[in-house]
Amino acid sequence: MKEVKIPQTLITVAVGIVLWIIPAPDGVKIEAWHLFAIFVATILGIILKAAPMGTMCMIAIAVTAFSQVLAPGEAGKSITLALRGFGDKVIWLIGISFFIARGFIKTGLGNRIAFIFIRIFGKSSLGLAYGLGLADLCLAPAVPSNTARGGGIIYPIMKSMAISFGSEPDKPETHRKLGSFLTLNSYNMNLISSSMFLTGTASNPMCQKFALNLGIKITWMSWALAAIVPGLVAFFVIPLVLYKIYPPELKSTKDAPGIAREKLKDMGPISRNEWLMLLTFFILLFLWMTGDLFSIDATTTAFIGLVILLLTSVLTWEDVKSEKGAWDTIVWFSVLVMMASSLNELGFIGWFSDLVKQQIGGLSWQMAFPIIIIVYFFSHYLFASATAHVAAMYAALLGVGVSLGIPGLLLAFMLGFIGSLYGTLTHYGHGPAPVFFGSGYVDLKSWWVKGLVTGIALLLIYMIIGGLWMNIIGYY
Repeated sequence: MKEVKIPQTLITVAVGIVLWIIPAPDGVKIEAWHLFAIFVATILGIILKAAPMGTMCMIAIAVTAFSQVLAPGEAGKSITLALRGFGDKVIWLIGISFFIARGFIKTGLGNRIAFIFIRIFGKSSLGLAYGLGLADLCLAPAVPSNTARGGGIIYPIMKSMAISFGSEPDKPETHRKLGSFLTLNSYNMNLISSSMFLTGTASNPMCQKFALNLGIKITWMSWALAAIVPGLVAFFVIPLVLYKIYPPELKSTKDAPGIAREKLKDMGPISRNEWLMLLTFFILLFLWMTGDLFSIDATTTAFIGLVILLLTSVLTWEDVKSEKGAWDTIVWFSVLVMMASSLNELGFIGWFSDLVKQQIGGLSWQMAFPIIIIVYFFSHYLFASATAHVAAMYAALLGVGVSLGIPGLLLAFMLGFIGSLYGTLTHYGHGPAPVFFGSGYVDLKSWWVKGLVTGIALLLIYMIIGGLWMNIIGYY
């Protein structure tokens, strides 16, 4: 009972009921409007934290099936349609990738990669920042939980490094020595690497699914190709920006490579399971990159990777069963995707797009494009969940933009990238944010002010450089 918050629950239920009883607007099917009421109530409940996300989604399935909005008068078909999200291959891509990510943590390969980069680049505080960022970037393609990647692998190593140089969480006077800078930098590097791969963070495949519903096909390789240039530019620029606006007092960290060397020595030689994990990682990358040539989709590739890890005993079935984050993600992803996809099929997204088009239809797509991106980016101040934000606005804004003539691939990718990048704005903006903010190294005011600066820098990089790059490679 402690998990359910009564005032927030009452607000959520009240909003859902009010929307339900309001007559559907002209041009909107009653079923679409009622599903919209359920969808809004679910998203609101997630934002207000009325109950855990999984609980909210289970309620949504029950109400959707009971009200028969997807199949009026057919109770059996209604529950079948309400559960169809669980059979979507995109859902299983992200779920299985969580299991594969467990292999990096269990074998210690993720930590080894991070220490290797620190040993190479860690002679200065800026180099240390780049080293930690490179480790995150290398892990991003196969570790879709950026919370697990940032909070489970990078954060403990970053904190250990800061403490080693006398920057301790419980001593505020030492925070600016090194810990504050590394905290914000590691978090932002995590967001950038999340934006660069379809499997970089959990919400990216959701964007892929919503784009496909509107006839825009995104593959693992096309996402990586679109993101590679703006992502690498941002990866290089953002540490320099933070180094300028939030500099560490300690500029030299000559002992860091030695510390990393000792950690690697303690870990011993690369184990059999680490080698197998590394081999599986390269097989996954190869098949994700060349899947179109062999007619192997990304979900099939993920299954192949998981089977290799199970057959070689790198992972056991107990590991798979105990990966709560994966099963939790599969549940709420399935429900949110089901509702958003059904809204599109029932014509609600098309109606909404036409409605907005009537209001701003006089704008050229070159004018409408930055407006849509900026609205999407800064509206994240209202969301405590990146996934809830994607579920609530991605499909609608993509539909609006396409109806205004914005090239579909350009907008689909840019909205997808923003789904990671807007996390820089607040201390609750993305999965890893509470972990990094919880270290205590960065106060609330600094986080929000610096987040606004880095957010504007990221917007400019991705919209200008990313937009030009996608034009060069023929995406529009």
